[in-house]
Amino acid sequence: MIKRPAFRFVSCLPRSGSTLLCNILAQNPRHHSTQTSGCLDVLFGARNHWDTLIEHKAHPVPEKKRNVLRSILYAYYQDVDKDIIFDKSRGWMAYLEMVEELIQEKAKLLVCIRPIPDILASIEKLNRKTAKVKQPPGEAKNYFQFQSQEGRCEYWLSKEQLIGIAYTRIMDAIDRGYRDRMHFIQYHDLTYNPTVTMEKIYDFLGEPCFEHDFNNVEQVTFEDDALHGYVDLHTIQPKVEYRPSDAEKIIGKNLVEKYSRYNIDLSKLK
Repeated sequence: MIKRPAFRFVSCLPRSGSTLLCNILAQNPRHHSTQTSGCLDVLFGARNHWDTLIEHKAHPVPEKKRNVLRSILYAYYQDVDKDIIFDKSRGWMAYLEMVEELIQEKAKLLVCIRPIPDILASIEKLNRKTAKVKQPPGEAKNYFQFQSQEGRCEYWLSKEQLIGIAYTRIMDAIDRGYRDRMHFIQYHDLTYNPTVTMEKIYDFLGEPCFEHDFNNVEQVTFEDDALHGYVDLHTIQPKVEYRPSDAEKIIGKNLVEKYSRYNIDLSKLK
């Protein structure tokens, strides 16, 4: 009998530590962590195309669709000989019903979050760095909005853009009753006290703790950031270090106060 891995999912706000977390998790020899994964998109495409076939319209066979989708999920990682797959995609939040149908158990998601002003400041820094050498994402079609920091922040927070869609998916998953599947990881906690933070993650996963080396985190997940449009979007430093918020310095006190209302308050989610 072929041993199947357990699937766990990393679905986070942008610029909140998901790349760092995945590479820390990958230190454990039982784990395989991914870069931003295409697995969900493959499943999404197969699920949607299935019902367009005239043969399936004439003779619906839902159990065959489910079997094929489940086979795709496991075949996608057939070359990986690890006990646990940590698949990273912000999209998993929107398709938890399908996920649980395929893995036949309650999903477990690691959800990195960070104060929204800090995320905006981080993207603003990426925008400035990228603008030195090329046109940043979004500027071409939103030229006038991109002429101010506030305009850029509003763009990134809109529901179809980088922050907005991730935020919407997380809050919607909670509204749909999936809070118990989610373990939230504050960026501050991950960088300030990684040992305790990882212990809590292992407790949530129901897995034995592993002694991680937070001074030498090797980056094993790589993406061509040119495809995403920003410079150094997924680059991590080998040493896990806490850095105080610089949001006020980058986007100003007024914008920090304005956008703090979007912060995810974990005390209100329990």
